[in-house]
Amino acid sequence: MYRLTVVYDHPADPEKFLKYYREVHIPLAAKLPNLVAAAWGPCENPDGSKPPFFVITTLDWASKEEAFAALGSPVGKETSADVANFADPKAVRMAFSEIAQ
Repeated sequence: MYRLTVVYDHPADPEKFLKYYREVHIPLAAKLPNLVAAAWGPCENPDGSKPPFFVITTLDWASKEEAFAALGSPVGKETSADVANFADPKAVRMAFSEIAQ
């Protein structure tokens, strides 16, 4: 398995971010070719304090090659470009990793 982890910093308008993310961005990302699994959620701390990040998302493919092909596809390019519609691209971090099983 090959995973893309996306971490978003806190936006200026959290409710607007979440509405767009749920209704537009996640359905778009779900169309990425050969996507095996996807999960996302707002971050929280057990003590109720503000966590260092706002949302974390993971996207999984069977292989590195499938992941990079999906991201280079028309849907992948559209999904990447869509980030600017709800977040400052500088406030987004991404990491790729092989998933040990």
